[in-house]
Amino acid sequence: MSEFKELIKSFSKSREYVRDFFVYGFKTRDEFGGWSSRTYDNERRRLESWLSGYVREDYTEKGKNIYLSVDSNLLDTNPLYRVWKAKSFTDNDIMLHFYILDYLKESDGQTADEITDGILEKYGVMFDSQIVRRKCNKYAKEGILTKEKSGKEIMYRLGMRFGELRSHYPNLENAIKFYQLSSPLGIVGNTIMENSSFENDMFRIKHSFFVHTLEDEMLLSLLGAMHEEKSVLLKIKSTKSENFQKVDGFPLKIFTSTRTGRRFLCLYLPKKRRFFSARMDAVKEVTIKEPYPDYKDIKEKLEKNKGLSWGVSFQNDDRIHLEHVKLTLHINERSEAHILNRLEREGKGGTILRIAPDTFTYETEVFDANEMLPWIRTFIGRIAAIESDCKKLEQLFQRDFLAMYKMYFEEP
Repeated sequence: MSEFKELIKSFSKSREYVRDFFVYGFKTRDEFGGWSSRTYDNERRRLESWLSGYVREDYTEKGKNIYLSVDSNLLDTNPLYRVWKAKSFTDNDIMLHFYILDYLKESDGQTADEITDGILEKYGVMFDSQIVRRKCNKYAKEGILTKEKSGKEIMYRLGMRFGELRSHYPNLENAIKFYQLSSPLGIVGNTIMENSSFENDMFRIKHSFFVHTLEDEMLLSLLGAMHEEKSVLLKIKSTKSENFQKVDGFPLKIFTSTRTGRRFLCLYLPKKRRFFSARMDAVKEVTIKEPYPDYKDIKEKLEKNKGLSWGVSFQNDDRIHLEHVKLTLHINERSEAHILNRLEREGKGGTILRIAPDTFTYETEVFDANEMLPWIRTFIGRIAAIESDCKKLEQLFQRDFLAMYKMYFEEP
């Protein structure tokens, strides 16, 4: 029988648990498929420990469900950062961490063997020098230590302390306060704040998508692949089922929806010769592979095609096929000039034409007209006609309109 522990070995495991409760909350215990009762209870207890103050309970006909309630307008940091800090460690790991840092405070510029001997002499604890060397190399990679070659020896020193940076850059604290609340990989800024004992007393963000931090582990690997112009092998989970697929391609750009905040990865698939977009929250594994010689050319092609995409969907093959959309709208020219301004502002270069008093047409061509549907719906009450060579767009609009009519006007 497994024992409950608050700390965990794998962040990917935590990511799935928190997403299920936070994004897909309002489920009862029986509705969490694939989990045993004991697993559910353990993960619920972890969640309540990590995020106490934000966990809510609700009772329905089906039973009790647990969910997270967070008002980003009131918070000075992202509470989901706590999930990143729940990684388990061994006793030797944590002891060696403090021994190395404390020893190097007074003994600057030491080899791994000298650090090992120094820890034994100063603290009376013996470690294998290879373990100390691996730990020092890991910290050098993370920026905690610096290392440099002196003859045949590798010397390790403490990295520059934040206090020294603050003296050189007086506004650095404020930049970190804003960064940790608003930017991808904000956990870095949050960790600096905690280690330096200062809090965000300046910034609040009205509409913040806190759940994005659960994707940042995958995002960091993808940004590294983009920087090095390398291909990746992705393991992607379907958002509609439990199925997985593997996708081999070249990551080019991260798109973020201004309406929902959802993030998408744009890839180029060389075998299919087309661009492909995947939701970031569906990406479960990233394996970085070899460099791609034509990376810059493909990226330039993306920039050209981006202007013909309404959202994140591109053509299905290497041939450019655009779908025409035409809306006929009734707009009161005297009292609804703001609607015309909105058409021009949000229409992404579409053509607006006055065809009669208080009657206008809006026309555009895009790769995937279906992506326009949520935006088109916002003009209900003013739409006189929809014309498109994408018949599915017309059918979906009519279906939604009839469903709304039945909801409001037909007797139950």
